[in-house]
Amino acid sequence: MTTTQLQPMPDDWRRALAVVAHPDDLEYGCSAAIAGWTDGGREVAYVLATRGEAGIDTLEPEKCGPLREREQRASAAVVGVSAVEFLDHKDGVIEYGTALRRDIAVAIRRHRPELVITLNHRDTWGGVAWNTPDHVAVGRATLDAAGDAGNRWIFPELVEQGLEPWDGVRWVAVAGSSTPTHAVDATAGLERAVASLLEHRTYIEVLTDQDPETYVRGFLTRHAEATGERFGGRPAVAFELFSR
Repeated sequence: MTTTQLQPMPDDWRRALAVVAHPDDLEYGCSAAIAGWTDGGREVAYVLATRGEAGIDTLEPEKCGPLREREQRASAAVVGVSAVEFLDHKDGVIEYGTALRRDIAVAIRRHRPELVITLNHRDTWGGVAWNTPDHVAVGRATLDAAGDAGNRWIFPELVEQGLEPWDGVRWVAVAGSSTPTHAVDATAGLERAVASLLEHRTYIEVLTDQDPETYVRGFLTRHAEATGERFGGRPAVAFELFSR
């Protein structure tokens, strides 16, 4: 049986916007790719729907949220991202709907990306594990908001606020998809991806009994190598790419 090879991601773009639900979503998914992109002079900004305040059972949300925000900003800096914004939706109970779509459309109109990145929006992770409602809501809303951002008659109040439509999104790339179509070589960015995920130390230490670096390096390396089997044998980060 022949394994379908993944195609290289488009590289004729300058600005990307990554929209996910929680701190660490991008670091588990695609920060090795982001490191390579910023190395090449591309601009990448992050928008997070929540501060991940409900993510640690032993830490109450009012303390957890600011801590995870600090970890996320430090994590982003490792891979060359300085623009990190939070939408302040409630962790664990994000609702898909026009309010979420509007918030993401606002971010797209402000940042004017050609590439939008999000995380798996489907019910499961490869039919094996149930996805969280937050991931599903934010992923779906991001795919929809890429169109909303370009239509002046959807959320017309945004034009009154000085946010002109942006119809320049050419692709939405979904990380963590069980049906990827494209990939990015992770060789140059893998070490920084490890360092970036390690910035989420508070979360990782309650997630696993392993040494944090052993856990992080093992997780990211396994996934990059598995993806690489469909990308010329090079460690890689996979995406399902939707053209617009």
